[in-house]
Amino acid sequence: MAISAIGIIFSNLHEENVPELVRKRTMASILFGGRYRLVDFALSNMVNSDIMTVGLMASNNYRSLIDHIGSGKDWDLARKDGGLILLPPFSDREDHSYSTRMEALVSLRGFLRKRSEKYVVLADTDGIAKMNFKDVIKFHEKKNSDITLVTHVHEIERTKDFMLVNANEDGRVTEVKIAPHVAPKTTAEVFVNTMVLNRQFLLNLVEDAVVHGYTSFDNDIILKQLNSLKIYRYEFKGYYASIDSMASYFKHNMNLLKKEIRDELFADRDVYTKVRDSAPSKYGVEAIVHNSLISDGCEIDGTVENCILFRGVKIAKGAVVRNSIIMQDSVIGANASLNCVIADKNVVITDRRQLCGCEDLPYFIQKGTML
Repeated sequence: MAISAIGIIFSNLHEENVPELVRKRTMASILFGGRYRLVDFALSNMVNSDIMTVGLMASNNYRSLIDHIGSGKDWDLARKDGGLILLPPFSDREDHSYSTRMEALVSLRGFLRKRSEKYVVLADTDGIAKMNFKDVIKFHEKKNSDITLVTHVHEIERTKDFMLVNANEDGRVTEVKIAPHVAPKTTAEVFVNTMVLNRQFLLNLVEDAVVHGYTSFDNDIILKQLNSLKIYRYEFKGYYASIDSMASYFKHNMNLLKKEIRDELFADRDVYTKVRDSAPSKYGVEAIVHNSLISDGCEIDGTVENCILFRGVKIAKGAVVRNSIIMQDSVIGANASLNCVIADKNVVITDRRQLCGCEDLPYFIQKGTML
């Protein structure tokens, strides 16, 4: 039975962290793990938590996102009442797309007023996790919280656009720090851009923000009203991957080659994505494949080690591809050599090319490029 909650997913926030990957797509449309898009994880978490009304808000470059989600049938969200709802990207106050969470929420007032659900789950698409929102909502109810922030303790890799959270023993937030200067690899409790609020309370917050000219949810609501509002944190203790740089994108894809992380993300609860009817992958007589994720429709005649290959990738005879992410329908020519490379969709690497990056700075090739 569906719970009394709606979900809202912001598909374009945090794109400044991975500009290479979002030149022709939204953050939500970034490919991950061989066959998924980032939006699949947020959508699947909501559906698996019995949230069957989900609003998806896109600002620009959303053609590939719409093509991916379609009517929402692959997530069981093609419904007459509720289901997957594409939300308009324009603010009521100005004739331009939203650039902050607050601007997005202002433009959603009409949608929120028309709904009758008690709670709203707000989520971004820059994080990958298997999360049960029922547990977060139960925690929110138990604490009689105004805002419940989902947090996770991990190493901080990015240098901006994050919020550190401190809470007392009861879970009430006592301090937040927005984009503080911290030493690299610092371990701290970080807000993971997911929160739960009562729908009517959220509407009141947004109306008050319009009156006072507030522009930032983090600064004007959470930070400035920390003492007057009951803000709690729900600490998520499962596996969480933050896509906040090209290095982190590379790292978290490569982490899927570890069985324990694959089990953490995909065992027990399904992650849904668009179904594409492709032939099984084909391996040539001289093909060598070791410790790699190979999607359907690939043709491999060379050597592939510690790689993630998306659908329809072709690896020619004599090619050696190591520690790389090769996206959909890309072609690697004969006797080419790749190491620590991220090749976007429809890339063609001609014969005998040698390309090499490193884990912290992978060699990235734009979509549709021929080298």
